[in-house]
Amino acid sequence: MATVHEPTVVGVAHFNAAEDAAALRGAMKGFGTDEDAIIEILTSRSNAQRQAISQAFTLEYGRDIIEDLKSELGGHFEDVIVALMLPPAEYLCKELHHCMEGMGTDEKVLVEILCTRTKKEIAEIVEAYERLYNRPLAEHMCSETSGDFRRLLTLIVTAKKQGARDEEAGVDQARAAEAAQQLYDAGEAKWGTDEEIFNKILAHESFGQLRAIFEEYKNIAGRTIEQAIKAEIAGELSEALSAIVECVENQAAWFAQRLRDAMQGLGTDDRTLIRIVVSRSERDLAAIKREYEVLYDKTLGSEVRESAPFRVCLVSVECVENSAAWFAKRLRSSMQGGGTEDKALIRIIVNRSEIDLAAVKREYESLYDKTLQSDVAQGETSGDYRKALIALLGPA
Repeated sequence: MATVHEPTVVGVAHFNAAEDAAALRGAMKGFGTDEDAIIEILTSRSNAQRQAISQAFTLEYGRDIIEDLKSELGGHFEDVIVALMLPPAEYLCKELHHCMEGMGTDEKVLVEILCTRTKKEIAEIVEAYERLYNRPLAEHMCSETSGDFRRLLTLIVTAKKQGARDEEAGVDQARAAEAAQQLYDAGEAKWGTDEEIFNKILAHESFGQLRAIFEEYKNIAGRTIEQAIKAEIAGELSEALSAIVECVENQAAWFAQRLRDAMQGLGTDDRTLIRIVVSRSERDLAAIKREYEVLYDKTLGSEVRESAPFRVCLVSVECVENSAAWFAKRLRSSMQGGGTEDKALIRIIVNRSEIDLAAVKREYESLYDKTLQSDVAQGETSGDYRKALIALLGPA
């Protein structure tokens, strides 16, 4: 299966960094914090747009938006928002550094981040790591791992220098057949296993080329490369090589399984849950959600809702299914109860007016059997304020 690109976050059209910076400043200023405003803005902007917001915030207010967010938020909610605000490579570097610091190393995190990325992504991580920590990633990693597992990871992170994992080079079928034979000769065809051959091929070749190699291997050996790895290789190296194989075959399913593991057992592995949802949101989180439901007969959204004590992950997971319905529900809640939540009402109508407000209106009527215009008109709005909102909403 080819690598899919099905994000849940794609950014917004007609983006204005200064306006978003002002809205976020308003959400954090004064008594209390408007968490919903922070969620609505930051989960619907792409990372590139968030970086532009960060720059605009500093330019306009002379402040670091991440530090301001951290001072206003707390717990896992803060963790998610800070993860969203960091450039992707920097965020993954922080996760790598965390998993290797202190007593023991979390090898599963090393595998998740390093064995599932393309050459370009690894190169960005390697560059960012040395810039952030003044230490090469390979050096730190070598001090925390050992044996063939260490050799595999070292080959992956030095791929930039060796010209490996070129995702745009296309597939060479003859070379794939040759590599498949090398893998067979290094494993099933001999007594003992030459792990070095497995490491070299699986670390260096592109996912597209590996896909062809694995097909050729099946023709030669009569069984899959994954079956061979599990039979011939053990321990951390087996897990790392299997992760590469599974991501080549179906990356979305591999991440779905990682998410399931993070939410099972005693307590939720919140760090893994946050990392996968945030880091895959602009790549393939929609595909991961689909695979999750196929594998476990439950939606990822329902599982996150039961397991996670923070809504922002749920929003990232849920919005892609029907973002118009999500905003329709937010509008409804802003007009229910004691008084109208005017800031939310204005923010959603203005922000979505050039994106999907017509769809939001349709969903609102479908959900509540009333038009959005009628609820705004009959609610606690009045005068020119009401006229302005109705004008933006357009005809019923």
